[in-house]
This record gives sequence, C-alpha cells and structure tokens, in this order.
Amino acid sequence: MKNVSSRERIVLRAARELKDGYYVNLGIGIPTLVANHIPEGVSIVLESENGMLGIGPFPFEGEEDADLINAGKQTITELPGCSYFSSADSFGMIRGGHVDLTIMGAMEVSQEGDLANWMIPGKLVKGMGGGMDLVASAKRVVIVMTHCNKKGAPKLLKKCSLPLTGVRCVDRLITEHAVFDFADGKMTLRELAPDTTVDQLREITDGEFTEAPDLCEMAI
Repeated sequence: MKNVSSRERIVLRAARELKDGYYVNLGIGIPTLVANHIPEGVSIVLESENGMLGIGPFPFEGEEDADLINAGKQTITELPGCSYFSSADSFGMIRGGHVDLTIMGAMEVSQEGDLANWMIPGKLVKGMGGGMDLVASAKRVVIVMTHCNKKGAPKLLKKCSLPLTGVRCVDRLITEHAVFDFADGKMTLRELAPDTTVDQLREITDGEFTEAPDLCEMAI
C-alpha cells in the first residue's frame, strides 16, 4: 500500500467505487476529494444538489470562479457538456432514483448500517442538505469517515447516539483501517489495511462484525 495519510487512503479507496457511466453525488468534506481521483478510463457524471450535472475537479489556486460552487459552497470546475438547473429539478433526479452512487461522510455509523451525519445537538453544523433524500433514493450508498473521532473514540458503533439520517441505508463503509459491507442488519469486514490486524480493529470498533471468507488486503 502506498505511503499516504489516513484521509488520502480513504479517498483513494473510495475512488475505486466509481464505475464507468455512473451518475454520482459526492457529499461535503472527504467525499468531495474523490472528484480529483477518478480512475483512468472511467467516465462518470457528478451531480450536485444545488443544480448541476458535469462537475469537474477542484480548481487550481487563482483559477477559482466564485459563482461556480457545489452544494457545500466550495468552488468547482465544469466539464464540457455540463448543465445547470434548479435545485427542485436536482432533487427530482435524486428522488427519482437516477443517482447510481452517493459517497457521503459520517459522524457515526451503526453495526446495522444506520447513518448519522447531519446534526450534533447544541452545535452549529451546515444542516441536512440532500442527505436524507440521497440515502433513501440513491442506488448505492458508500460512507467514508475516519475510524475514530478526534478524542480517539470509535465512530462505528453498536447503535448511533446522534440523530439519524437514515436507517439501514449504508451499503459500504470505508475508513483508513478497513472496508465493511452491510446487509440484513449485519456488518461484514471485507478489506483490511495492511498495517492493521483484526484484533486491533476490534479494539477501535464498538460495533460487532464478522469476517468475510474472502477477506483481503485493502487496496488503493
């Protein structure tokens, strides 16, 4: 595995979830970085809730257009053939099931695949945005997050303590230590980082998981 930071490891692994021809929505935070690591030979269309299809990579410093932003208020670029429309039309696309994949961040994920990523009581956060619509309507939901919070406490829990975005909505979770899949309310370890053992992973994971028979090394 390449010598990269935890965040870069998550982003590079998440980019492998992109398949040719997909319509993809990227959430704020770590997920937005995936736009700069689309695999060679893969052509996708990035969609933003504020009304845009055909988002390109982040602009270089000094080349930003303050009027060209994504739903997280970050400056972006446009690709040839991109289109603009109202947020109502954008949510129509999402709710109509036309998004093949959404990659989102999280504050907590439960062992059953519940997601909490929009609110911390008593703290000012950006709000729900399109999170609930995306987890309810996208064909595949992939979550990316650091395995533990800044205090070292697990974010992968038996049960989420924060207000939920969706119940049993997560298909796959990618952290710097592992890749988990969720099905029928159960969590399965699919890939493990080479610098982490299963025993070490269990120590930093509050939720319960089983090992896949074909468990392999996490690839980036």
